[in-house]
Amino acid sequence: MKKLLQWLFRKPVAWLAEKISSSPDKDAVFTSLSKLQDDILKGKGSNGPVLPIDMNNAKIIVFSDQHKGCRDFADDFAPAENNYRKALQHYFDQGYTMINIGDSEELWENTPKAIIESNRLTLLEEARFLQEDRYYRIFGNHDLEWNYLIQQNQYLKPIFGDKLKVYEGMLLTTIHNEKQYSLFLTHGHQGDKKSDGNPFSKWVVAAIWTPIQRFLEVSINTTADSFELVDRHNVIMYEWSATQRNLIFISGHTHKPVFASLDHIDRLTKQLEKAIATNDEQQAKSITADLEKRKLEYAGKQFVKTMAHPSYFNSGCCCFSDGDITGIEIADGYIRLIKWEAADEGPIRKVLEESPLYYVFDSLI
Repeated sequence: MKKLLQWLFRKPVAWLAEKISSSPDKDAVFTSLSKLQDDILKGKGSNGPVLPIDMNNAKIIVFSDQHKGCRDFADDFAPAENNYRKALQHYFDQGYTMINIGDSEELWENTPKAIIESNRLTLLEEARFLQEDRYYRIFGNHDLEWNYLIQQNQYLKPIFGDKLKVYEGMLLTTIHNEKQYSLFLTHGHQGDKKSDGNPFSKWVVAAIWTPIQRFLEVSINTTADSFELVDRHNVIMYEWSATQRNLIFISGHTHKPVFASLDHIDRLTKQLEKAIATNDEQQAKSITADLEKRKLEYAGKQFVKTMAHPSYFNSGCCCFSDGDITGIEIADGYIRLIKWEAADEGPIRKVLEESPLYYVFDSLI
């Protein structure tokens, strides 16, 4: 009976998820992002730090959208936990700084206490970075509660310690050809009317969506199933980034990886075309497998876009239903879109896209 109900209700549940997941307004997104960037530059409140880096020697990993849950059927993070913890161990050992850009915990569906109890070991892996002053945490719409000191002190600081600060965004600055360039990081929910601190959407998720997930044992990555809205939101954030001078914008929120303003499916398609044209059968077979796998995650994509200015990057998420996680690396003078996935020998890291930072900077208008 439950399997029948899963089959009957999957589409209606996906429709509900679409209705509550995203509603980006271009003017609101532009205004919110511009204000946040300006507030950070002016040092207002706890909006976020400005961190100078050496673009050739910095080692940074950016993850977002883990949506850590309580190990039930509504927990989108559970399939990815092993890959995520292996990735954290790798980056800690390699001396990386970790920047967590929001929706790390799923607080629309769970209480902070339950989240901490269910994810203590994973959170302790993150806390190791902070103990060596190599950790920055940014809140998103699903973990907005971490913006408040009472919740931080009660739930996060017993794990992370008193060094912990939670920001809305941050700026990395570096020098290239005697010019200053910035990398602006924030979650990306700003200006999204259904996500930007909206209590009604939060109530719908907690009171309706989560019980349905648990009863039907259906785990749907809501933003990744909402493809037209997801693409529209990515386009709006890209359009904002293209209005800025000497700036790269890195966000999460949409769960869809974007590298240099081109989403990963589009880039895989171009790589496949090249492999076929050069009769590289082995490469074509490998790309086809990756493409089909990712199309299952993004099935239904309809919104067509053209993004030519390489100013926008999206870290994707750490809660794909197959357990894969994606993130943005900055290391060795390169910026990379990476994926960690399960393999026979254990979780492995793959570079999906990469480019020298100087090349991206030189391509900015």
